[in-house]
Parts: sequence; C-alpha cells; structure tokens
Amino acid sequence: MSIDKVVNSAPRAIEVLGGDLTESSLKRYLNGIPGVDAVGLEARAADLGTRSIKTTSKAWALDTIISLIDLTTLEGADTPGKVRSLVAKGLTPDAGDPSCPRVAAVCVYGDMVPYAVEALGAFHGDGIEGGINVAAVATAFPSGRASLAVKLADTADAVAAGADEIDMVIDRGAFLSGRYGLVFDEIVAVKEACRRADGTFAHLKVILETGELNTYDNVRRASWLAILAGADFIKTSTGKVAPAATLPVTVLMLEVVRDWYRLTGEKIGVKPAGGIRTSKDAIKYAVAIAETAGEEWLQPQLFRFGASSLLNDVLLQRQKLATGHYSGADYVTID
Repeated sequence: MSIDKVVNSAPRAIEVLGGDLTESSLKRYLNGIPGVDAVGLEARAADLGTRSIKTTSKAWALDTIISLIDLTTLEGADTPGKVRSLVAKGLTPDAGDPSCPRVAAVCVYGDMVPYAVEALGAFHGDGIEGGINVAAVATAFPSGRASLAVKLADTADAVAAGADEIDMVIDRGAFLSGRYGLVFDEIVAVKEACRRADGTFAHLKVILETGELNTYDNVRRASWLAILAGADFIKTSTGKVAPAATLPVTVLMLEVVRDWYRLTGEKIGVKPAGGIRTSKDAIKYAVAIAETAGEEWLQPQLFRFGASSLLNDVLLQRQKLATGHYSGADYVTID
C-alpha cells in the first residue's frame, strides 16, 4: 500500500504538510520535530507528581478517575461470563452507593464484543445517559504481527459486532526502522475500517507501545505520526510490555496533543494503560492532565485510564472518605 493511495483519507496530514504528502515529506516532517529534553521532561513529571490535592477536591478527583476508566480484561482465558461480570462491575462499581459514577468503557478482545454489547443492553454507548462504550483491541493485538488484510478484518469484525472504539497497535518494527509511511498507511487504513454502515466511525485509539520505542524522541515522533494519520486517541501501551504507562511518557504525549490543539484547534485524546493501579498514582496523572493539556481534557472523550485493578483501589479510598476513615497518606500530598 502506498501513501499516495490513501492521501484523500488523511485530511490532517494534508492540512499540516500541504498537498505534498509523500513518504519523503512525511519523513522530513517527523525527523524535523525538535528532540526531547529528557532531563527537563522527567523533572516536570516529578514535580507534577508532588502537587497538592486540596481536601475539598478528594471526592471529586476519585469520581472523575472512575468516569475515565476503560475497565479491561485482555486475557487468553477470557470467557463470556467474565466479560458479563466486567460489564456488571462497570455499570455498578459500588453496589452500596448508587451515586458512584460508571466507568467510561469496557475494553475486551474483538470476539468478546457481542457479549459486552449484550450485557450492557440499553446502557450501551456514550450517547446514552449513563452509557458505557465497548472498546475492542484489534490489529493482531498486542504484537501487531499480521498482514494488513488480517488487521483490517480484525477491526471491521469488531466494529460490525458493536464496538464503539478500536484500540489498534502500530507496527513498532516498521517505525523503528524508519518506515514511517508504512505505519502511516496502516493507521489510515484501520481508521477507514472503523467506518460503520451508517457512515459514522468508531473512535480509533492508536497504541504506540512506548516501552518498545526506546527513546522520548521516538515517542514524540510516533505521537505526531498517529495524529497526522487520523488517531482520535494516542495510547501508551498494550499493558503486555514493560515498562507500560509512565508519568514522563504520558506528560510528553499530553504536550503533543496540547501542541496539536494550538496548531489546529482540534482536541485529541490520551490513554495511559498498564501499571496504574492505585488512586495515588491516578491522581498524579489527573494533575498532569490539568497542568499540561488543560482541565478540559479531564473528560472521557479526551482522557482514559486503561486499567483492570485501578477501580478497586479507587472504590476503597472512596469508601474510606465517605466513612471518615480516609488517611491523607493514601494520596498525593494534601493541603
């Protein structure tokens, strides 16, 4: 597949690069992106990780985190019953407290999408009050080692089954060997495979697998590449590779979407996934969002936590707060 054949499906790249959208112009643009000051980035992330959360903000922060979670099960042993239980947890995180918000989405393998859709029933979809989206990993997740035809079929099957969001993986081997046009083409093609029968699109989250990209410069370059090709979200990780999400990498990706917004007026989402297990850590990310991209990113349309165990800890801290057994030591520093 040639970048020239998908040019009409890549309006963002045309807007930024002009009519000269070729393999060489794309590579020239990406290689011209300034390098990352690693020391400065890590210092910013460390500083954000020590910011204070005022006592009056604790309850709001916990509820916001719940509303941003993609509750996830991505195991080879997943069953329809496990997916139904996941959906039930997402719909009613705390059976003893009806004021507890629902999660943003449940994230499953493509063959489990019909069971998630069925279990959600009338609460399927973010257009429904209190609704929950179904996200499906696709494109030979987590390795991405498959032909483009297989990746597109994987995506189309999940969308046809009712997936609202597709989490695709990029070809890291192609990216690391400098074949940016190939990665670009695949994202554009997968974006097109997200088209529904009515002409609307499932949202596309592009997983960079930052733990395999080796450098911050590569993370920044891959983030720009994914956005240019049509990503609705850029996502750190599959959760299957260490390191998965880290605060410095997430701050860097937030800086990219902030810069893209300043350049074009378009808001792109960010999803850190893997390794975020505690309320304390999640609050650090929430502070990073507000301080880097802006508070308007603290909504499910623009930020998600990909997590399987985070919800349990947030609920525990939420219950402690409600019963007066909360300890400030469980959180980021409290004013």
